[in-house]
Amino acid sequence: MTVRGVRIAYVINSVEGGGAASPVPAVLGVLRDGGAEVAVFALTPRDRRGEAAMRAAGLALHVRDGGERDHVAALRWLDDALRAWAPTHLWTSLTRATLLGQLIGWRRGWPVVSWQHAAFLKPANRMLLRLMQRASRLWIGDSAAVTRLTAERLRVPAERLVQWSIFRADPAARQAAAWRPGETLRIGTLGRLHPVKGYDVLIEALAQVTTATPFEVAIAGDGAERATLESLAAARSVTGVRFIGYAADPAAFLATCHLYVQPSRSEGLCVGAHEAMQAGLPVVASRVGELAESVVDGVTGRLVPPGDAAALARALTACLAEPAALAAMGQAGRTRVLERFGPDRFAATGLAILDRLAAFGPGARAS
Repeated sequence: MTVRGVRIAYVINSVEGGGAASPVPAVLGVLRDGGAEVAVFALTPRDRRGEAAMRAAGLALHVRDGGERDHVAALRWLDDALRAWAPTHLWTSLTRATLLGQLIGWRRGWPVVSWQHAAFLKPANRMLLRLMQRASRLWIGDSAAVTRLTAERLRVPAERLVQWSIFRADPAARQAAAWRPGETLRIGTLGRLHPVKGYDVLIEALAQVTTATPFEVAIAGDGAERATLESLAAARSVTGVRFIGYAADPAAFLATCHLYVQPSRSEGLCVGAHEAMQAGLPVVASRVGELAESVVDGVTGRLVPPGDAAALARALTACLAEPAALAAMGQAGRTRVLERFGPDRFAATGLAILDRLAAFGPGARAS
């Protein structure tokens, strides 16, 4: 089934790296394969690290040269840009893009579809999204965990809520090499340096790890917390941790690791941890969001309570005590993630949503 006459304006907050670089081309690729025309409209550039991947995917990209708090100016720019492009539908992602998109959709008569990605919402954003939830014809949770939260906190009824897990597993993705005796065991993690990612908890845990296995930890990501985290590591005499900055090629970074850790206080799906499982790495993670479903404790990795440095230290110590067992755990995780998030399932879910979207818009469905 393909659609005809559907033009989707995909409205996002920014073209920063990490959150936008991989999922946006994958999602819009499915919609284009289903016959829709798509274009991306970003309210602010931020670091622009996601822009190259979108352009490489052949996406039409419109980026406003503005900030993150000038909402009136952003609203005017978006309204002008959308009127010029003439969409049939708006598809919004994250709170700012969603609220502005809902206002424009209501004014122009364009139906709105809205993602929910965040497991945590600021109280003001939660209140605004709940007040405006009827302005979106359809809500999409990017994971089972976020879909449940969307129903609970935004009070979206079941008939207007669907799940499309935003991670698309790639069976051909680059694989990490197994640890070999005599090697330094490399532990990696991907994420912005923000309190929600729990890297302070990781550093506290590393100060408590006891092992005879030589290891090092590489944190790949940028953010305002870097100086604070470096100071904490020095204060706790944690010398085996390196802050390597943004990883432009996550697959290459993960291929150098033997174990992945995700100490987050809160998560929705968490693309980085799922990419690690795809690469054949065991994952030690907080029991939050989709991680609580994807990571099978003792089989594909370890799960610990969020914010619990002692529990995280025990989990890492257990992994370091049996480094030869890590590769088998990683392969079990790879099998699990390919089964749960394989490309066929990803595409089928997206095409079903597109078909539903076309039914409540001006686009006609065609075989």
